[in-house]
Amino acid sequence: MDVYEAVASRRAVRAFTDEPVPHAALDRVLAAAARSPAGGNLQPWHLYVLTGAPLAELKKRTAERAEAGDPGDERQYRMYPPEPKSPYRERRSAAAARRFAALGIRREDSEARRAAVAANWRCFGAPCLLLCYLDRAMGEAQWADLGMYLQTVMLLLRAEGLHSCAQMAWSVYHRTVADVVTPPEELVLFAGLSIGFEDPSAPFAPIDRALLAETVTFLGGSAGSGRGQPASP
Repeated sequence: MDVYEAVASRRAVRAFTDEPVPHAALDRVLAAAARSPAGGNLQPWHLYVLTGAPLAELKKRTAERAEAGDPGDERQYRMYPPEPKSPYRERRSAAAARRFAALGIRREDSEARRAAVAANWRCFGAPCLLLCYLDRAMGEAQWADLGMYLQTVMLLLRAEGLHSCAQMAWSVYHRTVADVVTPPEELVLFAGLSIGFEDPSAPFAPIDRALLAETVTFLGGSAGSGRGQPASP
């Protein structure tokens, strides 16, 4: 699979089979992902990979909190701006609307929406979860390094025939996660990455990307149509 195909086929999969993820594939992915850009070569990521009994225990504990309506622990970072301005507000709303529509969930069905969100803490059925931490002493630039690292992991997973779903949702119950994985106190949980083989029978909605002209400015006569990109798969 070339890099363009990996980028085009990567998406947030929210339905996995229970087929185990080959350990050798994870070894290859994580070893190669270590080549991700990192300012000053800090390599600020700290990972925990859960399968089997530890993952089952984490799913059980977080699902119980979600089902009880627990709003979660104190936030260690802000996921989104409190009041996103245009066009970011519209992009987020449109993506959520398309996802719920594909699931057959009506806008007014708050209970079904909560259940769809709660599926995050069951890894959408995935048999493998990667938890990505960052030392709280790191700065904003290292958070960017972490994002590049996770993108590299997700693209390499595609090369292995695997899919993933990046989930900041795990940070909502970061204390419960810490009870299971016992990370050092100085680490902050940024996100989880559910990993597995896609369940092709599950419905999903392609999410449009912004037109190229909305996000890119060419200077100096660079060639570029600016007309935009097709919807992601």
